[in-house]
Amino acid sequence: MDSYKHIETTVGEYVAAHYSRPVEVGVGRNTGAAVLLQKAGIGIRCTDVKVVFVPEGIPFRVDDVFSPDLSWYEGADVIYAIRPGVEMVPPLIELAKTLNCDLLVYHLGFESYGHGAEKIECGVTLHRYVRASGNSE
Repeated sequence: MDSYKHIETTVGEYVAAHYSRPVEVGVGRNTGAAVLLQKAGIGIRCTDVKVVFVPEGIPFRVDDVFSPDLSWYEGADVIYAIRPGVEMVPPLIELAKTLNCDLLVYHLGFESYGHGAEKIECGVTLHRYVRASGNSE
């Protein structure tokens, strides 16, 4: 299996098993996780800083995490990003804290943002930088 597809599938499966209202930030051209969530009947929403193609039926909005439109993320129980630039992690953390939702990040290769993330091994390594209050998982 293509390594990107494996990563997206694994992240999508983890999110599908643990959350019901996810938002993917920085979806880009790799929509595998979002498609998996959509097919599972989970109301996924996606963003990117530029217009990108997402499959029909997946809500998409151009949004910049450095100046997010909070209304787009309202009600999310998790924000996740697959291979975001490490400079995106601090504003993602702030966004998740503001919304009181979890933040999951799959980092590119050896990259990480070294500020206390909980590691989740689920076939790939996810970093949970924010855990919503009330989430006891």
